[in-house]
Amino acid sequence: MELRDKVAIITGAANGIGAAVTRTFAREGAAVVVADLDIAAGQALVESITAANGRALFVRVNVAQAADAERLVAETVKTLGSVDVLVNNAGVQTYGTVETMPEEEWDRTIAVNLKSVFLLSKHAIPAMRLSGGGTIINMASVQGLASQPTVSAYAASKGGMIAMTRSMALDFAADNIRVNCVCPGSVDTPMLRWAAERFAAEDPDGAVKSWGAHHALNRVARPEEVAEMVLFLAGPRSSFCTGAAYLVDGGMLAAL
Repeated sequence: MELRDKVAIITGAANGIGAAVTRTFAREGAAVVVADLDIAAGQALVESITAANGRALFVRVNVAQAADAERLVAETVKTLGSVDVLVNNAGVQTYGTVETMPEEEWDRTIAVNLKSVFLLSKHAIPAMRLSGGGTIINMASVQGLASQPTVSAYAASKGGMIAMTRSMALDFAADNIRVNCVCPGSVDTPMLRWAAERFAAEDPDGAVKSWGAHHALNRVARPEEVAEMVLFLAGPRSSFCTGAAYLVDGGMLAAL
């Protein structure tokens, strides 16, 4: 029970990696706040956790909106008493070059993937400070370190998140707040399946398999495998880890 008596906010928690992190944290004793736009999936996840005697709260939130970020933290503190862990996991995948991508799509990508880290952290850090410290884990990507064609906005948002993680770690170390990020490779989530349908509608499973071949382990990851790294960074075993980016990429970048 690594997170017993801790309160954790997970954004983008209703599906994919976020849902796996939420379930893992609840298993390890945390009270979890499921922050997402997807009401049905979010409430279903909360119900499954509470049915297993866990503690969970759903808050519908648009992470790119300042008022929503402030409300999320305030509701968490009011209902559960503190904020000990923040997982900035919400994100969108978009495609296009700087020439072809519409400006509003660029802005949306940066707002959801990067500005949200600023907004959520801005309001969570004072609550963590009152509790004597905490941990923030930002969900970046291998595409923040290496890239592929037509993902300029997504890569920019994830690269910015990695740089922001380092800066935040320095700014708040004296407050006993550790900040790290996780950089997954391809993970079998609804977002990955959406991309497979987009690029290979005739054989999406084949596309996922081919993407897995780019990893040394010759497969894509399961969300639960990424969640275990997030758990490590959220808990006491990583007490001397801050300001770093941790690969969960099945050896993808080792070949570059």
